[in-house]
Amino acid sequence: MVTIGIISDTHITEENFSPLGVNLLNQLKNAFKNVDEVIHAGDICSKRFLIKLNEIKPVRCVLGHEDLMQLESFIKFARGSYTIGVIHKLPEDLERFCNDNKLQILIFGHTHQPLIKGSNFNTLLINPGSPTFPKAPPHKTGFEIPTPKPSVGLLKIDDDDILSTYIVNLKK
Repeated sequence: MVTIGIISDTHITEENFSPLGVNLLNQLKNAFKNVDEVIHAGDICSKRFLIKLNEIKPVRCVLGHEDLMQLESFIKFARGSYTIGVIHKLPEDLERFCNDNKLQILIFGHTHQPLIKGSNFNTLLINPGSPTFPKAPPHKTGFEIPTPKPSVGLLKIDDDDILSTYIVNLKK
């Protein structure tokens, strides 16, 4: 079994590294203590934050629209029998993108809104939200109006099964 920590849209800069980045890293030590690796879906913004996050667990990351580091805009890799893609902003033709890349799971960011959703083209879509600048998911009729909560995601995969994927709310 593999457990993956998922994070996006941290927007940690040199100006806000202390206390925002330091506080977040302390929370991530706990939230990601049992993961094998961490995926960051872009808008990291600080190389120092990325280095410190990599000291907690190994990190794979992609370029967000506010990142100045040399990073790939899309990566894909296999875990068990699943092909996982990571991108910051969803492409316009999402179904074609997922089919062309043979993705069973696509991790993305950009919206700052947590989302776990199956698609009609058999790709699981995961957005962990943002641990630093969260936005609430859209309101659904019949439910309370959601409030934004800092969040990350966890994904547990066995060789042949997605065992679980869920959003973890952090402290503000």
